[in-house]
Amino acid sequence: MSNQLSGKVAVVTGASKGIGAEIARNLAAAGAKVVVNYASSKAGADKVVADITAAGGKAVAVQGDVSKEADVVRLFDETIKALGPADVLVNNAGVYAFGPITEVTAEDYHKQFGLNVLGLLLATREAVKHFGDRGGSVINISSVVAELAPPQSAVYSGTKGAVDTITRALANELGAKKIRVNAVNPGLVVTEGTSAFAGEEAEFRKDFERQAPLGRVGRPQDIAPIVTFLASDDASWITGEAHTVAGGVR
Repeated sequence: MSNQLSGKVAVVTGASKGIGAEIARNLAAAGAKVVVNYASSKAGADKVVADITAAGGKAVAVQGDVSKEADVVRLFDETIKALGPADVLVNNAGVYAFGPITEVTAEDYHKQFGLNVLGLLLATREAVKHFGDRGGSVINISSVVAELAPPQSAVYSGTKGAVDTITRALANELGAKKIRVNAVNPGLVVTEGTSAFAGEEAEFRKDFERQAPLGRVGRPQDIAPIVTFLASDDASWITGEAHTVAGGVR
């Protein structure tokens, strides 16, 4: 266990599985006390907390749908009660759906923008109130689709384009408060959520692997370390950046 983040409290949204779970474990391994936020999968979040505790770290699971304002306020209140005020926020919670523009509905739009964009803004708003004079670090999990913008992804790619722009705007706004804001933009990462369209035989995955200079899809372990770096004082002069982590796919 390193002590890169010793004494820091980190909130990771959507951390019950996949990339978020690995980020939570990685932050804890670097010495942070971690809030494992989840919307519905209590069992998944409890498992991540158990993994962290077994490895000698400290973590708590806190339920909250970050697209709902009251849940976000409660998430940070619970963080203070359990671990103290946050120093790091990882906006990882997200949802995606793909389909042709002819099938897009208002419900699709509101579901994806409500969590991926509004949820990120609400969580950041609350975190900024809690960071205080010592500043803090916000890491937004974006996606290569913000730039690649593949077919049938207009709504999802739109949310991630918004995330990248919001990252730059908040970096400009919050720098004077010693708050750094960065994005991490993964390529195709195989998780529980993506396995339906990114299994070993899936054409979508094969296409990505053909394009990737490194010839493979990502794993959550490929994403978590850069988040830990951006959360740490080693990244103290980095803000407003989108860091693509996609095996070379651009």
